[in-house]
Amino acid sequence: RSHCDWSSDVCSSDLGNISVGGKNPVRIMGILNTSPESFYKKSIHRTNSSIKNAITEMENQGADFIDVGGMSTAPYLSTNVSEKIESERILNAVKIIQNVSNLPISVDTCRSSVAKNALENDVEIINDISGLKYDKKMKDVISKFQPSVILCAYDSKTISGSTINTTKRLLADSLKIVKKLNISDKKIILDPAIGFFRKTGQGKFFTKTKTDWVERDLAVIKNLNSIKMNYPILISVSNKSIIGNLLQKENPSDRLFGSITAEAICVLNGANVIRTHNVMATKDAITIASKLSK
Repeated sequence: RSHCDWSSDVCSSDLGNISVGGKNPVRIMGILNTSPESFYKKSIHRTNSSIKNAITEMENQGADFIDVGGMSTAPYLSTNVSEKIESERILNAVKIIQNVSNLPISVDTCRSSVAKNALENDVEIINDISGLKYDKKMKDVISKFQPSVILCAYDSKTISGSTINTTKRLLADSLKIVKKLNISDKKIILDPAIGFFRKTGQGKFFTKTKTDWVERDLAVIKNLNSIKMNYPILISVSNKSIIGNLLQKENPSDRLFGSITAEAICVLNGANVIRTHNVMATKDAITIASKLSK
């Protein structure tokens, strides 16, 4: 069955057991990093009590989902860790979250063994920043467990050309992959990958581009509705380099006001899910932005 209500040309999907897009309110995905390498130090939680407190706080502040990461993928950091370490960090956090909350859990990984371990432990969402293109075995895992999937725009080769059209093409390539896995249209969310298009970088998980990455990210944020292709859009701008670049603020901790302004504008431009480090501030911003959107 189609995930679109064609009478109003509105499409929704399910992230875990929560409906996003269409006529649903804008949802919030809170970020929990278990990787000490992560760029935004305040988002890192390693001890059991720290993870527990962070989850309780995010849920109380209005998060609809928790996105757990076990390895930083910031393009400008060299932060690779083994799949075993990434998996151990994530599973430890997942178990703690499941003890204190019923929020759907998303796992931020491109690696199939990590995704498989998470899905075997009742995680409902896989957030793959390579759009299922990095690890060839990821397709088998997704096909077997049928989770909700967040597909990010990604290419392993250097790209050039129109920023919006390129982003749409890369997302369309990921949609082709996922369609062959019998995943319901209602379980697919798109992410235009803000911050992951760079001319240079040390990490593995970004798209090399000949065009200016700041211009690319700005163009995407301004044109979210044209990127949707009938799927809900998740976007993550929280404390990222684009905000730092525009504000000339080197320290990610100084980017809160810029982040929530950008998030509010993303809502006005059609974003359906905002992935954020700052749940309380983001909740306020999107509540107001939703009231003021057309």
